[in-house]
Amino acid sequence: MRADSKDKLQKLDFDLTERLRYEAKPGIIRSLSIALAHSGDSWFWILGLGVIWLVGSDFWKWRVIILLAGIFFTAVIVMAIKFSVRRRRPDGDWGAIYRKTDPHSFPSGHAARSAMLAVIASGIGPQWLGILLIIWAPLVMLARVSMGLHYLSDVIAGAALGAVIGLIVLVILPQISYLL
Repeated sequence: MRADSKDKLQKLDFDLTERLRYEAKPGIIRSLSIALAHSGDSWFWILGLGVIWLVGSDFWKWRVIILLAGIFFTAVIVMAIKFSVRRRRPDGDWGAIYRKTDPHSFPSGHAARSAMLAVIASGIGPQWLGILLIIWAPLVMLARVSMGLHYLSDVIAGAALGAVIGLIVLVILPQISYLL
């Protein structure tokens, strides 16, 4: 790619990202963005899936194992890419915990995780869960941009990565399901 084309794409990415930012604007969009931005946290999902494992039936325990495996593999792949690319997060004050524990923004781990969860849930069911996560995932991605933690390209790349990981899990699932 030519340098001027790369510069134009980067400028478009920065401009679109700025238009979507709401972290400094009080109101309902900011409040919803905060809740959605946190709802994709890995600790939240691991804790929630752990509770489902403890109280759920075998139907749910099988799904918990698959989703937890997906979360783990997605995290490993995302972190490997982040530490290879080392793209700094956009400047901002909100989300200090994310900025301190993970200063790199590309690709978005939240976008990858939410897309992966949506794809896997759509494949293993129940249907209502797949639909719910398909609606939820892009909202998490937009919230990460609106709160200034990611560039738009970070969440697009994260979503694509997560969707591919989810599809890979669904493809290999029949070969390993006898182990579960």
